[in-house]
Amino acid sequence: MKAARYYGPGDIRIEDIPEPQAKPGQIKIKFGRNGICGTDLHAYLQPLATAPTFTKPDYLSGETLPVTLGHEFSGTIVEIGEGVDSKFAIGQNVCVEPIISCMSKENCRACRNGSRNICPHLSFIGLSGFGGGLAEYICSDALVVHILPENMPLEIGATIEPLAVAYHAVKRSGYKKGDTALISGAGPIGLFLLKVLRSIDPTSTIVVSEPAAIRRQFALKHGATIAHNPLEKDIVSVVLEATGGEGVEKAFDAAGIQPSIDACLGSLRSRGTIVLVALWEHPAKIDPMTILLKELFLTGVVCYDREHPELLKEVAAGKFPNIEDLITRKIALADLVEQGMEVLVKEKDTQVKILVHP
Repeated sequence: MKAARYYGPGDIRIEDIPEPQAKPGQIKIKFGRNGICGTDLHAYLQPLATAPTFTKPDYLSGETLPVTLGHEFSGTIVEIGEGVDSKFAIGQNVCVEPIISCMSKENCRACRNGSRNICPHLSFIGLSGFGGGLAEYICSDALVVHILPENMPLEIGATIEPLAVAYHAVKRSGYKKGDTALISGAGPIGLFLLKVLRSIDPTSTIVVSEPAAIRRQFALKHGATIAHNPLEKDIVSVVLEATGGEGVEKAFDAAGIQPSIDACLGSLRSRGTIVLVALWEHPAKIDPMTILLKELFLTGVVCYDREHPELLKEVAAGKFPNIEDLITRKIALADLVEQGMEVLVKEKDTQVKILVHP
C-alpha cells in the first residue's frame, strides 16, 4: 500500500509498504481524510525531540525511522480483530484518538487514572510509530477508535483531533457564559478555540490577536468580537479598551512565542486564567511578580483527556457549525510534500487546515 514515510526534516517519501492486518484487539481502517498538523510541519522543518531516529528506537513503539506520518485522521472500518467490542462493525466511519502512553497502571499514575495525555512517555501514532493516518490502511487499538455519528462526513471526522485539543483547553480554563477572553494566535487551534468558546457564549467579548490578515478574517467570520494585528497595535491596549479597562477573564496562548505570552499576561484581569495551548520551541520568560500581584492562574494543556465521545456528540448536535469552512485546501496523498508541506512553509498565513485524501 502507499504511505507517507518520514525519514527526517525535509525528507518525506510516498512509498509502498506492506499492508497491515488487524491483530487481536485492533481495528483495520481504510484511509479517509487526514489533516496536516503543525507538529507534522515542525517535523518537516527540524527534528522533533520526541521522535525516534535511525538508531534510537521510540520508547513505546520500539520503531526507528522511517515512520508513517499522520495523526489527524478518519476512515472506514474494513476489518475487526479478535476480542474487539461488538459495537464496532465493518463499514462504520471512525476517527482515531492518536495518543499513546505506557499503560503501565502499576507504575504510572496518569495511565492508572485514565489520563493518558499526561503520561511521562506520551507520544502519538504517526510520529513515534504504530502506523499513521497518511497510509491507505492503518490498524489501531480499539481503545482509541471512535465511531463517527451518522451523516458526519469523513472530512469533519478528520478535524475532531485538533478540535479536541481546543475543547480540552477550554474545559481546563473554566470558561463559562459571560466570561471575556483573548486568543493569541488564529491558526487552526486558535480558530477551534474560538468555535468552542462561542458554543458556550455566542455574545461575550472575545479578542483575537493574529498578524495574518486572512486568519483575522476567518476569526471575525467565526465569532471574534475584535481581531487585531499585534504588529500594528498593542494587544493589551486593545483588550483593555474592549473590556472597559478591566482585562479578560481567560487568555489562551495559541502562538507559542514570547510576545504572545506577554500579551496574555498583560491582558488578564486579577484572578484571571492563562492557558498555554501552543507547543514552545524555546523557553519563555514569565515575570512571577505579575502572577503573584494579580493572583493569576497559569496552566498548560496537553492534547485531550477522554473527551472524544462527548465532543463527537456535541459536534453532531450542531454546537460547532461550519467547521468545514476552516478546511482551506484538499490534496491527494501523492501531493503531500509539494501541495501540503511546501505550501505551509511558503504560504502558511493563507492556510488554516489542509486535508489529505487517498
